[in-house]
Amino acid sequence: MRQFILILIISYLSFVSCAKDESSVEIIEEKEINLQMIDAYQEGMNALISDDGLTAAKKFSEAELLFPQSIWAPRSALMAAYSYYNDEYYDSAIEEVERFLKTYPNHPRTDYAYYLLAILYYDQIVDETKDLNSLLKSKQYFQLIIEKYPTTDYATDSSFKIELINEILASKEIYLARYYFEKEKWIPAINRLKKILENHSDTIYVEEALYRLVEIHYKIGLINEAEKYAYLLGYNYQSSQWYEKSYKIFNKNYEAKKIQLKNKNKKSLIDKIRTKIF
Repeated sequence: MRQFILILIISYLSFVSCAKDESSVEIIEEKEINLQMIDAYQEGMNALISDDGLTAAKKFSEAELLFPQSIWAPRSALMAAYSYYNDEYYDSAIEEVERFLKTYPNHPRTDYAYYLLAILYYDQIVDETKDLNSLLKSKQYFQLIIEKYPTTDYATDSSFKIELINEILASKEIYLARYYFEKEKWIPAINRLKKILENHSDTIYVEEALYRLVEIHYKIGLINEAEKYAYLLGYNYQSSQWYEKSYKIFNKNYEAKKIQLKNKNKKSLIDKIRTKIF
């Protein structure tokens, strides 16, 4: 019996010793991986500072893979995305951000991830004549930031960016309306102009849209409709050049009257000055 107990004790001590050894090995290995991860992250930062975005992205991805359970893993993923963005590899950057959002959905820097995603689409905007898919995508994410993170600096900048996006969207409608006008396709032109009034009423293109609606309706004989839009233009933008142009549509001799009045006022002013001098 004693021999049996002795065997149990020896076996137990051997097991504890092995367990301690395995635990020590795991700690050492973890420290080694941690150091490798830090080295890879630092190499990524150095490459980014040197404007080598591709190498930086590769190193940050390596750091994430080396120690995925570390707090530095999600940071590395974001830095990889930013590195691609820095070198204008937009598609790769977008993939990285989307992967980050799926892998780390509750991370504290999620607001930044959405902002970076919005900027990635925003920076691909060319002008109103090109495909607007990237513009609409960026607006979608800027709007999401405003709704989910309203107190952040990202929300403030997102509001400003949406204003610029709306200007571009309105300019797209004007561009198409002018095209249809030149082709004498009145209905498509009117529809494009009405979109500006309905969806982009706070942009600089509203005045021109109202004028074009006056011009088209007058041209196709819908005088009452033309007068309606002229009234809106005059009521809201009476000092505008577009209001003056719309006024000329209904008053063909407006320019001649304006010149006569200008000359008359000039003569009257000269007479007043002469009277004061003498």
